[in-house]
Amino acid sequence: MSEGRANAGGTSAPTVLRMILGRQLQERRQEAGVSLEDAARALRVTPLTIRRLEKADVALKPLYVEKLLETYGADANEIAEFVAFADRANEPGWWHTYRDVLPGWFSAYVSLETGARTLRTYEPHYVTGLLQTHRYARAVLSGGFPNDNDEDLERRVGLRLRRQALLEKPEAPTLWVVMEEAVLHRVVGGAEVMREQIDRLLEVSELAHVSVDIVPFTAGAHVGACAPFTYFRFEEPELPDVVYSEILSGAMYLDQRAEVVAHLEAHNRMSLLTSDTQSRALLNRMRKEYS
Repeated sequence: MSEGRANAGGTSAPTVLRMILGRQLQERRQEAGVSLEDAARALRVTPLTIRRLEKADVALKPLYVEKLLETYGADANEIAEFVAFADRANEPGWWHTYRDVLPGWFSAYVSLETGARTLRTYEPHYVTGLLQTHRYARAVLSGGFPNDNDEDLERRVGLRLRRQALLEKPEAPTLWVVMEEAVLHRVVGGAEVMREQIDRLLEVSELAHVSVDIVPFTAGAHVGACAPFTYFRFEEPELPDVVYSEILSGAMYLDQRAEVVAHLEAHNRMSLLTSDTQSRALLNRMRKEYS
């Protein structure tokens, strides 16, 4: 992925394994001293195709992989092993079954979320999707997709709830959520739905791998008061940290160090504007207001 790339198309999202293999292809080419142009000539394609293979924007065709690795001087055993991994990497993720209701620009997010070791998210408007209850999610999605029929809406809700299963895995990722107090005042689905949602936040905040920080109104202006974003870190050293930032009609995926560090520092600064004790007290107070 490249800095500032807007993903609004319909290509399938890369799995984390495909991203790793793409990086390894790039490293092998550079170690062999082969330019993008020379690699492209070996396949009789354009340099852009090579770049897209390395960035995991397209599937890793076995014939392409074999020819490239031969060009880079790899031996038969290395090639066979790499091709076997490429076949696995090209298998669609579980979210592929929801492609009818999954926007192309968001499918990459689900892939990154599934493979991340650490997620940090900032939400100024709504409870983050991984912590939404069924009824809260349905109310949010019905507002975001007003033209959906009931079947499509339930499919979207089902996708959102299935994503939450990653927090229940034996080796679940660390999730650190920073939300604005405004999220708790935005009445989504009615008082009963809000009370149920706040109960959910209080429940998950007790988990060792989940943190929920609520930035109070009294914090005033701060560095992160802007669009929502999510920061991903992976266990695999081959993968860079990635930041996802959403806009009305798509999203941006950032992996350039300066951009990633800026978002990480913003998240750190916002988390210092509150504490676990303050956040729980605010959640309990708002729960009483919806009783």
